[in-house]
Amino acid sequence: MEEVFEEVDEMREEMKDSLMEMIRIPAIGPSNDGKGEMERAEFLMELIDDFGFDSIERYDAEDDRVPDGLRPNIVATKEGKTDKNLVIISHMDIVPEGDLEEWDTDPFDPVFKDGKIYGRGAEDNGQALVSSIYAVKALNEAGVKPEYNLKIMMVSDEETGSEYGVNHLLEEDLIKEEDMVVVPDYSEDQGEKIEIVEKAGLWVKIEVHGKQGHAAFPDQNINANRIMARYQNLVDEELHHEFEQEDELFSPPQSTFEPTKRLSNVPNVNSIPGKETQYFDCRILPSVDLERVKSTFKKAAEQMEDETKAQIKVEFLKENDAPERTPEDSEVVQNLKRAIKDVRGVDADLIGIGGGTVAMSFRRKGIATAVWCSNDGLAHQPNEYAVLDYIVKDCKVFARFALESD
Repeated sequence: MEEVFEEVDEMREEMKDSLMEMIRIPAIGPSNDGKGEMERAEFLMELIDDFGFDSIERYDAEDDRVPDGLRPNIVATKEGKTDKNLVIISHMDIVPEGDLEEWDTDPFDPVFKDGKIYGRGAEDNGQALVSSIYAVKALNEAGVKPEYNLKIMMVSDEETGSEYGVNHLLEEDLIKEEDMVVVPDYSEDQGEKIEIVEKAGLWVKIEVHGKQGHAAFPDQNINANRIMARYQNLVDEELHHEFEQEDELFSPPQSTFEPTKRLSNVPNVNSIPGKETQYFDCRILPSVDLERVKSTFKKAAEQMEDETKAQIKVEFLKENDAPERTPEDSEVVQNLKRAIKDVRGVDADLIGIGGGTVAMSFRRKGIATAVWCSNDGLAHQPNEYAVLDYIVKDCKVFARFALESD
């Protein structure tokens, strides 16, 4: 064990350099107006060629929206002493950089400062990609064979639904019910908590159709902007009143109903908008009936239509029921807790979160999955960074997990 950890420590600068080089390769999916993950996948394939994997394979999903028509998924395997598989799965795709004025540095020209690597995708999910592949390299350099078959999966399309990533791999039957799966894509308290359950998810689109006209004559028009504001306040009050229950396992402990994206309306100041479009992102406790939440959105729309002359359309874009939680006594949870204790010296607590990781897809298939890594929670934010010390420690945890069952 100490020999493996010494190898990890010696690779510290190499891990930093690899992550910085990867950040320079944008991997934004076509749903976010990007060209996909192929260039980053090719970089990773070349990087790990001499890491000691027994096999490196690609399972591409067809997608004609990207230049080469393919969304790549890499499965790199290090054979172990037993037939049991430990799967560590991270995603190659990233979200767009957002408002550049909010960044202190170029999001795709990484900077290393005060032990942190700044750049878009550094934490989400570049850190996990690096820590997992270098765990295998450290085992190989130390001449140690892992207890389990160690499968490092690097997937596409996590940020926009996983149709071309995890779901494609599940269709290929590459992850089995008996496998132990770790998803290093969420952290609390710098890696002192393991996520074992997620909330249900619901995306809602609201369209208010009024009547556009001159702002000087509001009585001749129907102001969709004002009606949307009233609807938003009404539905917000109804949702939080109706679904106020809490579950302390989750962080945060209650269901959340957040207005998010809003489309632009009229381009000029002196026109009343005739159409407004607002989206909601809802993360709902498993104990709450999704149909009741949907009904609340519809009833609020009906009430506003009765009170105004507007038409309000409610569309449910995506909904995910909460799958069964990973059992606390499952092998993946207990082995991960033991590895964290050995490396970090802490007893990791078990939590639930608002959803958003690929663990949901695995749990629906009855595959025990634990979500864990160490980070500061900078995903999707400007000035995103990864802490080099966390990458090194996570790498040791993955290597420790792979080495021994007890």
